[in-house]
Amino acid sequence: MDLNITQLQALADLAREKDLAEITITDGDKKITIKTPASVSHTIHQIGGAVPAVAATPMMTAPAPSPTAPASPSAPAPVEDTSLHTVTSPMVGTFYAAASPESPVFAPKGSTITVGQTICILEAMKQMNELESDVAGTVVEVLISNGQPVEYGQALFKVKLA
Repeated sequence: MDLNITQLQALADLAREKDLAEITITDGDKKITIKTPASVSHTIHQIGGAVPAVAATPMMTAPAPSPTAPASPSAPAPVEDTSLHTVTSPMVGTFYAAASPESPVFAPKGSTITVGQTICILEAMKQMNELESDVAGTVVEVLISNGQPVEYGQALFKVKLA
């Protein structure tokens, strides 16, 4: 079973569109499960192969404010910067900032990127998938370290739009 990033994204989109908790595809001894954000965790499993299953750690969330706590009138509401765009991971995998350890980083902090430019590689099931930018702008922050596992929907880059 050889799926590229576009095919995995299409499956994830289908799951969200049809309001499914997950989609599982089996091909011989290989199995891929895509869980939507509504599910507890995002996991891709490969059974019987040399690659171990990747299980993502559930994201931590801040506790909800106490319903009895009064709202502070002096605290201003946070203002979201609409000129910043967050590039998120379309899949579960391992983040690589460059094509190889000797190669230059695709999109380091401060670099200018264009739509369609490769900004990182996401490895899933021994498949190297190039992630292309969906916006043009300047990389303000790289939110993940090279070689670290990523979850579906996890923020990878903050980009100031051009």
